[in-house]
Amino acid sequence: MQQALQQRSAQGLTRTVTPIKGGNTHKIYDGKQEYINFSSNDYLGLANDEALKKAWISAIDQYGAGSAASPMVTGQTHAHQRLQDTLCDWLGFEQALLFNSGFSANQAALFTLLQKDDCLLQDKLNHASLMEAGMLSPGKMQRFSHNNPARLQQLLQKHGPSLVVTEGVFSMDGDCAPLGDIATLCQHHGSWLMVDDAHGIGVLGEQGQGSCSVHGITPNLLMVTFGKALGVQGAAILCDSNTAHYLRQFARHFVYSTAMPAAQAVAVTHSVHLARNQQWRRQHLAHLQDVYTQAVAHLPGFVHTQTAIKPYLAGSSTRAMALADFLRQQGLWATAIRPPTVAKDKARIRITLSASHLPHHVLTLAHKLEQFELMNPAKDAS
Repeated sequence: MQQALQQRSAQGLTRTVTPIKGGNTHKIYDGKQEYINFSSNDYLGLANDEALKKAWISAIDQYGAGSAASPMVTGQTHAHQRLQDTLCDWLGFEQALLFNSGFSANQAALFTLLQKDDCLLQDKLNHASLMEAGMLSPGKMQRFSHNNPARLQQLLQKHGPSLVVTEGVFSMDGDCAPLGDIATLCQHHGSWLMVDDAHGIGVLGEQGQGSCSVHGITPNLLMVTFGKALGVQGAAILCDSNTAHYLRQFARHFVYSTAMPAAQAVAVTHSVHLARNQQWRRQHLAHLQDVYTQAVAHLPGFVHTQTAIKPYLAGSSTRAMALADFLRQQGLWATAIRPPTVAKDKARIRITLSASHLPHHVLTLAHKLEQFELMNPAKDAS
């Protein structure tokens, strides 16, 4: 362990945990200073919404603090059922299974559905939870180059019917999968499609129904999380009734985990209602994206995306850390992302916009990025 830690430190890749004071909103505190937060996944600004907090507090009075058991014992309440029904109505599926995190939901799906002779085809940039599950599952996994339907088609022609897994919105690059093309390929080759839409749900589409709705597709499995745009915590797998019944019988992450608290289920249900009906949040977020693009597009690290995730490429890990430190000194909290999370020489600042931000917050960030570039001309930035 010590050798591995020393090696990571020598490479400038040591990760640290920094406690913050107050809520994880557009403003955060580290005990010394206040910062404008550009690192949160609270895309719709719901994490500190007063109505949402009141709904959760009220539900605790009714249901208590915890669930005290797995869903198969006494952990499932009518509050959980209402959340499942709400998700199915919102997203157009027959059944929904609740999990405590997107990580466990993804692993439950791949560990449970794949058998020894099955083939799993994953986008190369899928989340670590999907990659780890694929490597440890009984099935045989291959990766296709990022957002490349042509390469996926070659693999489907070679391996036949498979489980194809992609994200809807990729968390580090902020780009979107060509879901229409991928769904067509899956249908043509008799394959199943699973979409992890953790970063699309709530944000994309007229009612925030996510990436699949935008592309007009219905995958065999859809995984959504509640801890990003919905501002709470937890996740769900949506699918048809038969698949849901199978997962309830055999998915260990579901059967053997304590259920999410009923009060949390109430809060998520309320959050879904807010996300569906408060279109102004998505409109404001879209406006902030335009402000960012217009202010930053001329800088060397700028990457255009259609989402609230705005990677700003720095190149080396050292330069990314220097930029993050500079921004923090200016009262801006934006986290450096380094290998192995991203490719070598693709270290970046992962900037995320929230409906809680105001245009002047974004313009301040843009000014400080430009100031850093003038002070530290990039030779290694990509």
